Amino acid sequence: MPRRTAELKTLESPAAPKLSRSTVIAVAIFLVAHLALLIGLTTPEKFVFDEVHYVPAARQMLAPAMSQPMLNPMHPPLAKELIAASIATFGDNALGWRYPATVFGALAIVAIYLCGLALFSAQGPAIAAALIAGFNQMVYVQARIAMLDIFALGLGLLATAAFMHGFRRERPQAMFALAGSLFGCAAACKWSGLFPLGVCIVIVAVIRLMQGWRTLFADPKPDDWYRPELWPGLKPHHVALCFAVLPTVAYLAAFVPLYGLSLPDLIEAQRRIFADNTTTAIAGHTYMSAWPSWPLLARPVWFLFDKTAEDHVAAIVFLGNPLVAWPALLALVVVLRDFIAARRWDAFLIAAFYFGPWLAWALLPRTLGFIYYYLPAATAASLALVYVLRRNGLPRWLLWAYVGVAAAGFAIMLPISAAFVGTSMRTFNRLMLFQSWI
Repeated sequence: MPRRTAELKTLESPAAPKLSRSTVIAVAIFLVAHLALLIGLTTPEKFVFDEVHYVPAARQMLAPAMSQPMLNPMHPPLAKELIAASIATFGDNALGWRYPATVFGALAIVAIYLCGLALFSAQGPAIAAALIAGFNQMVYVQARIAMLDIFALGLGLLATAAFMHGFRRERPQAMFALAGSLFGCAAACKWSGLFPLGVCIVIVAVIRLMQGWRTLFADPKPDDWYRPELWPGLKPHHVALCFAVLPTVAYLAAFVPLYGLSLPDLIEAQRRIFADNTTTAIAGHTYMSAWPSWPLLARPVWFLFDKTAEDHVAAIVFLGNPLVAWPALLALVVVLRDFIAARRWDAFLIAAFYFGPWLAWALLPRTLGFIYYYLPAATAASLALVYVLRRNGLPRWLLWAYVGVAAAGFAIMLPISAAFVGTSMRTFNRLMLFQSWI
């Protein structure tokens, strides 16, 4: 018996340092990202873009009695409740409005690192994916403004990481349950948080359907995305609990501070959100764009453009880093090829969580769209870049050289991404490469 115990300790000992190292790295990534996002956060001290909608709604939640009409009823309340809590903590000022966004922006970067660990089983590529995601500019810009999208992104990516970590396990119930709960919280910030949950449901349904049909590949491989013996202990009630019950409970819990347990009020709130988000917009918007144009960065959104001196401006443009966004499209072609031709499970998951949250917008009746709706897919695209750059036959330094290229692109775009940096009109015009960007 003592010998058996010693053998078990020997088998388990390598995993403990690995887990500890991953945790330390995740915490370090969070701290560095969070501190970077805090620099110059309070510039400008006035509302930026849609903060004019969400901050007043958060203020209303802090009143002793909720006034009527309720502000911004077209979105669920969790993100606005978090902004309200921050205002109560830091004051009704730019720091109070924007601080929670920096937390969830840093969590989004950590989540990409965790996704990388699940997909690549190595620290280096996972860290590279997190860096590329941060250097893509989109997370940086959205994590410094009091809007809802960064909250849904951070929670949704953490849920995606949990799903990816459970995907290859014999008993994925715990990871799937965590994913479902986090997806429910993401949806409680903005309904677009449901898109990656839908991706998970489709993946599980397809695999279970193929298993029910006793589908077999002619030449099965260890890296196949589908295997007939996948998840032997996952029962239908586990699937229902993880991907329906837990998300619903987590989602509805966010409404309790506003409506209590009043079922009619909860139902009416959902009806209003549905009505407001499925109404076809009649009037256009200066910065509106269609979903096929988002990966091309065809039409950015100017969150802020203030002339601060004769030839000096403070600008915040939601655009993205072209040195990341455009190469990612080529990487995704390789990912799709490997999913289809080689049936690789990692390529399958990357493709699913890129195309699912992006193409879901094509199914909605709303005609009013903006490039920041592309944020979840654009962030997941960093995984596609790492997938391609770490392929067999490529030198190991190539991945890190590309991280340096992405960092350079981030630095070049920073003057139009952060108001505290500022820039001259000449530099601003140089960075606006295309007429559609103006």
